[in-house]
Amino acid sequence: MLSYQHSYHAGCLADVHKHAALCVLLDILLQKDKPLTYFETHAGRGLYDLTSADSLKTGEAKLGIQTLLKDRSIPDDYSYALLLKQIRDRYGEYYYPGSPMIAQMRLRDSDHIHLMEMHPQEVRHLRDNMAGNSAHVHHRDGYEGVLSLCPPTPGRGMVLIDPSYEVKSEYETVVRFIEKLHRKWPVGIIALWYPILESGVHLEVRKKLEAAEYPKMVVQDIMFPVLSDRPGMDGSGMIVINAPYGFEEDFEKIRSFF
Repeated sequence: MLSYQHSYHAGCLADVHKHAALCVLLDILLQKDKPLTYFETHAGRGLYDLTSADSLKTGEAKLGIQTLLKDRSIPDDYSYALLLKQIRDRYGEYYYPGSPMIAQMRLRDSDHIHLMEMHPQEVRHLRDNMAGNSAHVHHRDGYEGVLSLCPPTPGRGMVLIDPSYEVKSEYETVVRFIEKLHRKWPVGIIALWYPILESGVHLEVRKKLEAAEYPKMVVQDIMFPVLSDRPGMDGSGMIVINAPYGFEEDFEKIRSFF
């Protein structure tokens, strides 16, 4: 959706869940010296000022990452916490990284990063925030873009799927995309984020993906405290296909943050 801008929601509890999981995946991938390929279907702008008018309007960062850090809910030695400290040291106390910045800061010069984003304004911000590094920013539909570049070289790596779900058909779109992507890149790690809503629409996505019997599929749903995040969002969900060895243990630790 070209109307969606993540600056209103950066640092919310769903971001904490998604980005902590991303850090776990990247940490495991980086245990091998071999280069990898990293994709995002909906990149956003990559870096967010939590004192901006957009962020202050919703207050989601205050109820999300800012409260968790203040309460020391995230262990200081956890990979995600260490990365947030790096961001604050580099950009300032009130900056929060989107997943593109997390990937850029964690990955190596030998790794390949492809970031897809359709919103013209977000693409401009993304290019500015990614300037000076090797990330490839693509102004194109994320699903089409990733499929066109798969199977990638290097052949090991992952894709993060993080749409806004502002249109109900997005849930069916991600299911079809994952089916096509897995056929083209069967060894790739696929990480899907989805909101948990009162309507339960996410359950159909889970049902279809479970029925497809994808290898090494790990599911994690986290429910939020009442009135703690976006109106109508009860929690955050992640599905990881081809989950690497050792992922589940550190992934499960994320529950304790909430």
